[in-house]
Amino acid sequence: MNPTSIPALLRSLCLGEMARVLEAVTEQAGRDGWSHEKYLRALCDVEISRRADRRRERLLKESKLPDGKTLATLEQERLPLRVRRQLSALLEGHFVEQADNVLAFGLPGRGKTHLCCAIVRELIVAKGYRALFCPAVHLVQQLLVAKRDLRLEAVLRKLDGYDIVVLDDIGYIQQSREEMEVLFTFMAERYERKSLMITSNLVFSEWDKIFKDPMTTAAAIDRLVHHSIIVELDGDSYRMQHAKNKKQKGGD
Repeated sequence: MNPTSIPALLRSLCLGEMARVLEAVTEQAGRDGWSHEKYLRALCDVEISRRADRRRERLLKESKLPDGKTLATLEQERLPLRVRRQLSALLEGHFVEQADNVLAFGLPGRGKTHLCCAIVRELIVAKGYRALFCPAVHLVQQLLVAKRDLRLEAVLRKLDGYDIVVLDDIGYIQQSREEMEVLFTFMAERYERKSLMITSNLVFSEWDKIFKDPMTTAAAIDRLVHHSIIVELDGDSYRMQHAKNKKQKGGD
């Protein structure tokens, strides 16, 4: 067989990364006297590594996580001590394996969204989880449209494919009973099966503003809390502090 045809054969087998590095790896194998097994393993390792990179890139893009909200940019020293301890445990990802929920509470600007996004981004990279970030208002509107078009079951099934759904700013859903019903349906579908991460500026005693009906409110809270990790962020607003620092720098 003509050796020059090997890269084409590798590409036909969807082994494009092997084809790309074949010449360099072959030269190194000959120079260093590799065994056939070591040579083949080196090629396989390159292919596997590149596929893992592409999968992480695809999962991160699919997640729709906001740019910039990473662990590196999270000001961990400003987090309450108990939250810093929780962060270490959450980054291990056991809550996803156990289908537990993470409920982050705090006033606006306390870093709830940043914290959740940073955790999810790390878990995508380290564990390969499928995740989706969605403002609660947008998700509810998507579910309402699906219900109107008789596609609600299909949309819920699609959402079920995500190991983690980050439902951001649930406290801003305070509209119709129909919105409450589709949101409750979504939560009930994931109960004890898949993880939810929810951020809210409303404590549980104020969730009647979201679900309107006391019995539905109680049922929603019961399902969410049953298997959950509650993260409470207090202290000063990050955004206010950043604005203050920027103003001070501008005045220097």
